[in-house]
Amino acid sequence: MIRTFRDLLVWQKAMAFALGVYRESRGFPREETFGLVSQLRRSAVSVPCNIAEGFSRSSRVDFVRFLRVALGSLFEAQTQLELALQIGYLAPGSYGPLFDQSREIERMMTALIAKLAKKAKA
Repeated sequence: MIRTFRDLLVWQKAMAFALGVYRESRGFPREETFGLVSQLRRSAVSVPCNIAEGFSRSSRVDFVRFLRVALGSLFEAQTQLELALQIGYLAPGSYGPLFDQSREIERMMTALIAKLAKKAKA
């Protein structure tokens, strides 16, 4: 039974993803502290935060809206991870697991959005 946002598997996975982003971005060059590191961390943290905030809303429509925002933040993080890989800040061995996590979260959120949007119309 889902009582709080913490019970949502997608939120749990989004939290693990954000923690992984924090761990891996520690190794980025110091000059990126206020650049790519900051942007990547903000977008990664935005994913579970928007899931949590949306869960607290009084309607499915609002929850779906926040899930879509979370999905947008996830896409930002995917793009920033790709950039970090291409620049050489992330090794393929670090990038792969993070990207795989993000894709799993993407699939889960997409399915949840579709399910909730369908119920909201019914």
